[in-house]
This record gives sequence, structure tokens and C-alpha cells, in this order.
Amino acid sequence: MSEQPPGTFAFLSIDPSSHPDYSDSHLHVVPLTRPTTCSTHDSVTIVEDANEQRHPNEDPQAEFRQEAYGPQPGEEGWDKYEVRWDPGDTDNPHNWSRLKRWYMTCIGGLLVLNATFASSAPSGMIEQMEEFFGFGREVATLLIALFVAGYIVGPLLWGPLSEQFGRRPIFLGTFLVYTGFQVGAALSRNTASILVFRFLGGVFAAAPLTNSGALISDIWDPDTRGKAVAIFALSPFAGPAFAPVVSGWMAVAGVSWVWIFWLLACFAGACLIIIFLTLPETYTPILLMKKAERIRKQTGDSRYWAPFEREHFGFWKRVENTLIRPFKILFREPMLLAISIYMSFVYGCIYLLFEAYPIVFTIGHGFNAGVSGLMFLPIFIGGALGVLGYLVIWNPRYVRAMEEYAPSPVPPEIRLEYGMAAAPIFAISFFWFGWTSYPSISYWSPMLAGLAMGFSIIWIFLGLLNYIIDAYLFVAASALAASTVMRSCFGAGFPLFATQMFEKLNPRWASTLLGGLAILMAPIPFVLRKYGPVLRRKSKYAPTPSEPQEKKDVET
Repeated sequence: MSEQPPGTFAFLSIDPSSHPDYSDSHLHVVPLTRPTTCSTHDSVTIVEDANEQRHPNEDPQAEFRQEAYGPQPGEEGWDKYEVRWDPGDTDNPHNWSRLKRWYMTCIGGLLVLNATFASSAPSGMIEQMEEFFGFGREVATLLIALFVAGYIVGPLLWGPLSEQFGRRPIFLGTFLVYTGFQVGAALSRNTASILVFRFLGGVFAAAPLTNSGALISDIWDPDTRGKAVAIFALSPFAGPAFAPVVSGWMAVAGVSWVWIFWLLACFAGACLIIIFLTLPETYTPILLMKKAERIRKQTGDSRYWAPFEREHFGFWKRVENTLIRPFKILFREPMLLAISIYMSFVYGCIYLLFEAYPIVFTIGHGFNAGVSGLMFLPIFIGGALGVLGYLVIWNPRYVRAMEEYAPSPVPPEIRLEYGMAAAPIFAISFFWFGWTSYPSISYWSPMLAGLAMGFSIIWIFLGLLNYIIDAYLFVAASALAASTVMRSCFGAGFPLFATQMFEKLNPRWASTLLGGLAILMAPIPFVLRKYGPVLRRKSKYAPTPSEPQEKKDVET
């Protein structure tokens, strides 16, 4: 079995990664090996060889692949005029040079950085904007909350559209409109207009959160994707951590609030130019369709065709699957619901910190907006250490697990180990932050609590996202989509009550409340580690391994 890399989240909503979802499957390659693809509505999409996942006789979802793919080469009904990738085909993104693929990976990370930077960029300018527009702290919170609320709507649009028209047109179109909304925000002179522009900006900024991960899956094969995705995971952390620093120091320097939005417009415009000049199409079904068109033109033979041209899952069918099926799976699967609630809580806590940190560091320690913004950097550094820890500790362990379980798939519960390790650290980080937040205690202590937060969040998300991917296999895209929407709701909602909670309860008891909730949710990965195989065996959507392997996994 090929290695499966960690999923990612766009702060926090990577996508993320996924295994094949039968409704989205239409990637065709050389005979006898038929990879599958799907879109995720989180940061990363994973392309995996369906033949490596499960023996056909044991696969309860084999009919889904047959419905999506049709017959394989050599089977009855196979059409020799179907256009596929030839071995070594230079048009196949997996055969592009490593330098080119790493460049495109960096571009994907840059686009996610752009989107997540914009989510928290106004935080350093809040006081100026309150004075200019005349609104209170609650309305000011909407500047961040509404942008993140756009992440709820965006993935439901850009995922299906990218599979209908390709990655490149969606990147170009969304960034063009997104740039325009940043200009609109900079020119806004009333509360209603800037709030509308923030929400719409979030909707269109969600495109790279969905499709940058898909781009990575388009260009890297499973054996080489792990490092690329792990490094890519840093970009969702970098944006929200650096934005308060930039906007805070701009405020300290006396720069008007409008310039943070002009900065966002310039950043988005630069990314738009980079996309236009250097980012090719990477989505294999679209590339095969173009290849079929070339062959028909060159040969004059109209019988050549690409699978996408006969794809019976049209756009509206994709939209239906995207809007309805994910939530059916979510509320029918206790495993998925529990994981989604836990990840949503963690995600919401991150955006809650944008309201809590100013109370602790600006009001409590008397820092200006620039220095207060620097307090977010340890969260990013902790995330970077978490990625490094994954590469050094967990990735080699997973490689050994593949060898141990070969030729069978590695049980999904193996993925939960780093979530189990991180869950207590995440809870402790809030007690650490809260009870060292007294002005009489050095600011270094609550600041360094951010290291533990960032470190644990990375491991929790990589572990739980990968568990969803491995456990739900051919419906992972739908499972991740539902989880992403729930996380975005928490991310948009938590900042709305954060200020009142930290002011009424004070930072000590507010953090204690959050730490207590984190403790209550910490057993989730432990419970799934022990009982996951049993729950998957009863699941309608999660394929399970053979009985001996299940017993082995439960006993470990």
C-alpha cells in the first residue's frame, strides 16, 4: 500500500486530503492500475490506487468504482478508443519535473497563505476601525467572523466547479473577484459595506483552501506526497499568525486602516498574476479531455474520447452530492460526528484567541498592537515544530506499519496515535495560558503557551483528518466536506462570544473553561483507537479490514 500523507487544514481547514469518493471518481491512467480522485472541501485531496486499498472480493464499495469508472482494460465493454495516460507521458502532472512540482506546491501554499492572512488581517486595526465607523467591539468582531463564515459557503461552490471546469479557471476567476472585494473593503465608508465585502471576500478566498490541496494531489503520487503535504501544512498556520503582526505594527506606525485592505488587494493581485503566468491546469480529467481533442484533430477520427466527456456525474449532480450527502453521512456516523465536533472545537479556539490575546497582552500587559501581534508567532512556531515532529517521528512509524501490514491496508486507527499524544497537550496549553496571564507574571509564560497550542493543533488535525480519510475511503470527500462546514461554523462563531467570556470570567477562568472542555473531548481519539474497528464494521460507509486484522488492531 502506498503511503498516505497527512491531511492539511485551512486555518484550520486544510484539506485537506481524501481518498476516492465514488461520485467524484474519474481519473484514468495506464491499464491495470486505475487511480481514483476526489475533491475535498478541506485543504488536501489524496489520489490513491484503488487496487491497493482493498481486495475486490472484500470491497463492499466496488460497485461505486464500477459505476464511476466503467470497465477496466481487458474487461467486457472496455473501449480501446478511451484516451488514457501513456507511461512517461509528459502531459501527466505526475511526470512533470520535481522542480516544477515543488514550485507549484509553493504556489499552492502561497494562495492558502493569502486567504488565511486575510482572515485575521484587520485584528491589528480594530481600534482605528471602531473609531472611524463608530461601531462597538461586537461589530468589530464580525470583521473576522464573517470572513471565516465565507469558508462555509466557498468550499461547497469551488469544489464541484473545479471538477467541472478545472483548477486553473477557478483559481483565476476567484482571485480576480477576491481582489476586487479587497478594493471594495478599502473604499468602504460605512459599516454595512465593509461587512458585506468581508463575507464575500471569505467566500472567494475559500477557493485555495479547497483547491490548493487538490492541486497537490494532482501533481504528486502517493509515494512522494507525504513530505510535500507536511510542509504545505505550514501555510495555514503562517497566515493567521503573521497578519496580526503586520497590521499591528502598521497601526503603531500611524498607517490608516484602509492600507491593510490595500495591502490585501496588492497581495491578491500579485497572486492573480502568478496564477495567470505560471500555473497550468493540473486536473487529470480535464487534461485527458484536451488530449482526446488533440488526437481527434490530428487523426480525424472522432471515436477517441476521454472519460470526462462521457461522465454521467454532471455539475448539478455534483452539487447535490456536495450539499446533501455529506450531512447524511455526518449524522449517520457517530465516529465522524465525534471527530468533527472535536476538530471544530479546536478550530474555534484558534479564532477565539484573536479576541483573547488583546485582553491578556494589550490590556493586561500594556503592549501596543504591534507587540501584541508578535504574541501570535509562537503558535506558528509550534505548528512548524509539529510538522517537523510528524516527519521525524510519525511518518517513519507509518512506513514501518505499511511493511508490517502488507499486503493489507494499514488500519486507520494507527493514524490516531499522534492525535492521542496531542490531545492532553492541547488541554494543558489553555491552563498554562490562563493561569499565567496575570499582569504580575512575565508575558513570556502565556506567550510560550502558544508553542504548545500550535504543536498540539497540528498533530490533532493531521491525526483526525487522516483517520477520516482512511476510515471512510470512497466517501472521504463527503465526510471531509461535512467536517469542514462544521469547523467553519465554529471558527466564525467562537470570536463572537470570546470577548465577553474573557472579560466576564477573566482570562484565568475563561481559559479553565476551555481547558476543561478540551479534557472532556480528549478521550475521543483514545476511544476510537480501541473501538474504531468495531464501529467501522457496523458502518454503512466505512469499509473494514478482514476479521483477523480487526481483532489484531483492537488488541493493540
